[in-house]
Amino acid sequence: MASIQLTRVLWSCKLSANIALSSRKCCSFRRTRQLDFGPLLKRNIQNRKLTAIRSEKSGNEGSISSAIEGEENSDVISSPEKPGLMLGIDRDDSGSVIGLNLIPGDNEAIDAEVVSTVTKVKDEEIKKEKIETRVTYNIVFVTAEAAPYSKTGGLGDVCGSLPIELASRGHRVMVVSPRYLNGTSADENFAHVFDANRRIKLQCFGGEQEIAFFHEYREGVDWVFVDHPSYHRPGNPYGDSHGAFGDNQFRYTLLCHAACEAPLVLPLGGYTYGEKCLFLVNDWHAGLVSVLLAAKYRPFGVYKDARSILVIHNLAHQGVEPAATFKNLGLPSNWYGALEWVFPTWARTHALDTGEAVNILKGAIVTSDRILTVSKGYAWEITTVEGGYGLNQLLSSRRSVLTGITNGIHIAEWDPSSDEHIAFHYSAASLSGKVQCKTALQQELGFPIKPDCPLIGFIGRLDYQKGIDLIHWAIPELMEDDLQFVMLGSGDPLYEDWMRSAENTYRDKFRGWVGFSVPISHRITAGCDILLMPSRFEPCGLNQLYAMRYGTVPVVHATGGLRDTVENFNPYAGEGRGEGTGWTFSPLTKDCMLNALKTAIRTYRDHKSTWEGLMRRCMQKDFTWENAAIQYEQVFEWASIDPPYIM
Repeated sequence: MASIQLTRVLWSCKLSANIALSSRKCCSFRRTRQLDFGPLLKRNIQNRKLTAIRSEKSGNEGSISSAIEGEENSDVISSPEKPGLMLGIDRDDSGSVIGLNLIPGDNEAIDAEVVSTVTKVKDEEIKKEKIETRVTYNIVFVTAEAAPYSKTGGLGDVCGSLPIELASRGHRVMVVSPRYLNGTSADENFAHVFDANRRIKLQCFGGEQEIAFFHEYREGVDWVFVDHPSYHRPGNPYGDSHGAFGDNQFRYTLLCHAACEAPLVLPLGGYTYGEKCLFLVNDWHAGLVSVLLAAKYRPFGVYKDARSILVIHNLAHQGVEPAATFKNLGLPSNWYGALEWVFPTWARTHALDTGEAVNILKGAIVTSDRILTVSKGYAWEITTVEGGYGLNQLLSSRRSVLTGITNGIHIAEWDPSSDEHIAFHYSAASLSGKVQCKTALQQELGFPIKPDCPLIGFIGRLDYQKGIDLIHWAIPELMEDDLQFVMLGSGDPLYEDWMRSAENTYRDKFRGWVGFSVPISHRITAGCDILLMPSRFEPCGLNQLYAMRYGTVPVVHATGGLRDTVENFNPYAGEGRGEGTGWTFSPLTKDCMLNALKTAIRTYRDHKSTWEGLMRRCMQKDFTWENAAIQYEQVFEWASIDPPYIM
């Protein structure tokens, strides 16, 4: 029984609806299925214009080869109907039939409908056969803290969440951090961390320092912990009730040396990360990594394909120590200039003080291949005199490799529709649970239950940076209005005492919770109507992101990440529907802050539908780590193209 192979269009030629093929042009085919042509009955093909028929001149059971021979070796089979397309024959060198072609009939253009149909087939085939490709990297985070193992602020959140997101996108990710043990329940965070059975000796601080590596593989990430007795003491990662630890330079120098060795010596998952890595060094604690790569490894051919990216979370902390400590860092003596720092005259302690010091963050800025901050606004601010903390000129000189990426938030943990810490759940589509959360918070705090009374919240450290002094001076005037105010935080003992005193003074209107509690922070975020953040500077800020996620409208000082993430409310935009997600104010004064707060309070009381629109817009904002990870991947690509830093 004779058969013929009919195939889909591969499109080695190009057809379009506005091109008429009046000459004998053809498209090649590839096999999809076989059709039985024994009876050679009339069959309609998909495009409805092409018809295969029995050749009346053939005498061999209607086979195609016989039909061709009966046509005096013609390579065309035509249709007796209106000629639109004819079926042509492809032959090999021996004359055997190997395929078919579509040939336009004489003086006939391909029908636009046919072209449209075939073009659609082409697009579908391209989509099906396109292989998604993505460049992946070996990424090493070096950080002083990473949640949930250790955390004092935003740094721990970033280094606990971003690595997981990058790993989910196909990258191989390692996080290197100290193994802190302080004899409290926090030590339980390391319960599933195991000794990697790898000990190495590091050359720094005048001798050999032995450290051990511990490891846990969790959520696609290699969590590597550097173990040394200096990390085992009461307090937080940086200090205790008496202040910062005096040996912090030693502790984080060990971390940096160990982080440079970890990709080379730890066979995680059966093999090491190797030399081709991207190091993400976070703040001054990890800044020495960039210097070590340039000074200790690349001159000897090691890590020549590695790149370092400095992530600045807070420029105010720079790791400055006396110049005499340079010899302890394990660097060649000719690299002193990279870390050299001289205090201005007004900042020196006495007349004989030369002001000479080493600045680890400065060294990282000089030697890193790329520099990131945690918001675009902060990337600009650190190049100014006001926000540069003495490094503004250096950062301005590296503006071409400086950019900002706004942090994300853990949307599974901070989700009002499923949050385990709040009594009632809600979403942008159904806000009724928000009112119930407010009532529950008022009851928990001992406030009078007033659903229509604006409830304002503050969550953060009680220190100068957070603008706590402005709140202190503004409270008496605020308390004259019918509102409620709750604060959660710890820090300066002066402000802790003031919070307790204010609570006694304004029993029905003010509550001050000294300390920090994760469940309480979630309930305040969900139950308040307004979140106040009068920070003097804020590299990114997370509380305003949490607040918007929960439909709590932020009132913030227009600085850094706060200015980037909170869009100032405009009631006249959007054809009267309004635009924006909160209020920003500047300059940072008590009067400006009070004006913004009072405007928000009036809007809440007098324009309920407008306020509901504000809440919904806040909740619809995309501050996921996925969005941030995509931007980080772009920086990885730029860094991999750039040549490495060489002195």
